[in-house]
Amino acid sequence: MSFQTGLSGLNASSRNLDVIGNNIANANTTGMKTSRAEFSGMVSSALGSATSGGSGIGVEIATTAQIFTQGNISTTGNNLDVAINGSGFFQLTQADGSPAYTRDGSFKLDSSGYIKTNANANLMGFPTDKAGNSTSASIQKLQLPTSAPIPASATTTINAEFNLDARALGPLATSDLNLAPVPRSTYGTSLNVYDAQGVASSVNFYFVKTNAANTWDVYDSLDTTATKVKSIVFNDTGTPDATLTGTIAAGPNAGKLGFTLASPTTFVSANPNVTPDAAGIRYLEGPLDIVLEGVTQFGTPFSVSSLSQDGYTAGELTGLNIGDDGIITARYSNGQTQAAGQIALADFRNIQGLSPLGGNAWAATQASGIPVQGAPGLGKLGNLRSGALEESNVDLTAELVNMMTAQRAYQANAQTIKTQDQIMSTLVNLR
Repeated sequence: MSFQTGLSGLNASSRNLDVIGNNIANANTTGMKTSRAEFSGMVSSALGSATSGGSGIGVEIATTAQIFTQGNISTTGNNLDVAINGSGFFQLTQADGSPAYTRDGSFKLDSSGYIKTNANANLMGFPTDKAGNSTSASIQKLQLPTSAPIPASATTTINAEFNLDARALGPLATSDLNLAPVPRSTYGTSLNVYDAQGVASSVNFYFVKTNAANTWDVYDSLDTTATKVKSIVFNDTGTPDATLTGTIAAGPNAGKLGFTLASPTTFVSANPNVTPDAAGIRYLEGPLDIVLEGVTQFGTPFSVSSLSQDGYTAGELTGLNIGDDGIITARYSNGQTQAAGQIALADFRNIQGLSPLGGNAWAATQASGIPVQGAPGLGKLGNLRSGALEESNVDLTAELVNMMTAQRAYQANAQTIKTQDQIMSTLVNLR
């Protein structure tokens, strides 16, 4: 009996040393979770015994448990390195199509723009629109547009915020004071807008004070024959009057934009041409909204505080950034930044039930339960740290101490076998 007891102790100690050795070997493995051999005593009891007691017959390894504590987060500076600070796992689709889960966030881009692990598994996430809003609750393989530039987008809206000097004089006042007329270029601004093919066109705005109180005419060029495209009327508080009057539409025949009133603070272009004319001049595709909600008239010098439009030409991918919420923001050579998806995380009711697959990945089992998917930072799911990786949670000092303890246990079990052998030898040699 003692031979079997000692032998079971040797086997258990040997397996314990295997677990400790594996922990030490993976002390520098990204996302590695340390394991622990958990022992269980074996007891024999006689059939039909009146008591519940029994004699011990050795030991066995009940299970090898994984310890899913948080590892240290180290900064790498690589934007495709991502660490989870908290609960959750990255969701993967392996080369054979099966799902897997990992804490190793050292991702790479392949030639098609897919985000993959070192084991060639695809990172999964939620699709989003350009602004980063999720468009589906189903996950898909995350892909960046690396193979072709993003297409151009025609301008649809111009937003302008500026102040017109309330001290400016109209033509009658300047003539009464024997002053030269105020040049049209004094109060003007311009910006580039884009057609559907990404070709830039310049849109100019020039503002001329009229003889009417708090009224300015808007022109589209410095030419003496330029068409007045709008009159802006201000109230006594220096903001556009809610009853803006008069619309003078200038057709695009000369390559200039015309505007009609859409709301008290919005102008819409009047049916510009779509194709170039005989002279090769391009026109914008309409309608084009000109939003002047931030226009004021105060007694301060003319200044433009904001002037923007929503069109752009085609652009190549130049870089990316991953936010704490998992939103992947791609940067392009045309100055645009657009969301390209959101990394999805998964968590389990019983993470101890996950089955290790190798390659820093785990598979879900019946014991772990089905994965609960969500965006980083929601519920109990952790946030992401871009440009960082989660280190192994192996405590190397503790593992070395455990190895020495396991070695002594192995020697002690070997000693029990040796002692039993001596006892048996004594019995055999009795005369």
